[in-house]
Amino acid sequence: MRLVMMGTGTFAEPTFEALLSGPHPVVGLVTQPDRVAGQERGSTRQTGKGMKAIAQEKGIPVLQPESINTPDGVAKLKEWQAELLVVAAYGQILSKEVLEAVPHGGINVHASLLPKYRGAAPVAWAIYHGETRTGVTIIRMTTGLDAGDMLEQQAIAIHPDETAGELEARLAPIGAQLALNVVKQLARGTVQGVKQDKSQVTKAPKLKKEDGRIDWDRDNVPNKVRAMQPWPTAYAFFHHEGKPPVRVILTRAKLVDIWEDEIPGPGTIEVVPGSPARLCVWANTSRVEILELQPAGKKRMSAAEFLRGHPIQPGDHFGPESE
Repeated sequence: MRLVMMGTGTFAEPTFEALLSGPHPVVGLVTQPDRVAGQERGSTRQTGKGMKAIAQEKGIPVLQPESINTPDGVAKLKEWQAELLVVAAYGQILSKEVLEAVPHGGINVHASLLPKYRGAAPVAWAIYHGETRTGVTIIRMTTGLDAGDMLEQQAIAIHPDETAGELEARLAPIGAQLALNVVKQLARGTVQGVKQDKSQVTKAPKLKKEDGRIDWDRDNVPNKVRAMQPWPTAYAFFHHEGKPPVRVILTRAKLVDIWEDEIPGPGTIEVVPGSPARLCVWANTSRVEILELQPAGKKRMSAAEFLRGHPIQPGDHFGPESE
């Protein structure tokens, strides 16, 4: 069976390398166009070896269209005589014409336990919502967003302190192995699909920069800090009496306790004495300890280092830039 890989970033790389080592010829790679570093900040994809570099090393033809859903894109797939598309974090929804240009259509390596978390950022939203388990699902592709029949699925536990980037890195090789299994089954004609339960569908939309802003009145802050790494990162503004607000990226935080009684306003800072002193912030009905953070223009630092440079005064707090 002649395969075409479609994907971008480190989540896709293990699947691509597994296919290249497998028994079926990979006749082409479709990946996103080259970008100037930092140009496309809307992407959460981490960069590793690079899909294009892997393909060039193996002599695999590479196609990098702004959209594969064009007559030229369809023509190229037919020129390659592709029989199956294997898709992982490609970043484009495939049209009916693209899927029908290939005899076996496409399969997608999706980083969630579908039908939960359909969309572009399933790992981040699973962590944000406090899930303790996630996984990888291989689906037969349709024109609906991650809506096809499930062909293989494997679950894993989410570690309590794991970031989205760390979890995605653990899921990527699992997706590669599941994809190999499904390709083998498709070649033998033995694959069996399972319909998704529409009543259990949840969404995982593409992250935007503003998704990283912490709402101290609503967010589970430790979950958000983990979910927004490596991009867009969780952030808030430190308001220091008599000075302009400072944008601060929060990189590590933990829940201290939950209070049912009346608490200070969300974003209120509490410095807990000790050696070193601890930086706590009130968030809704919880108290959160900030362990590590990065003020604008500064290096990442511990809370103790931050407190030494920013002695907390009455009225200092975290919140939005404008209040």
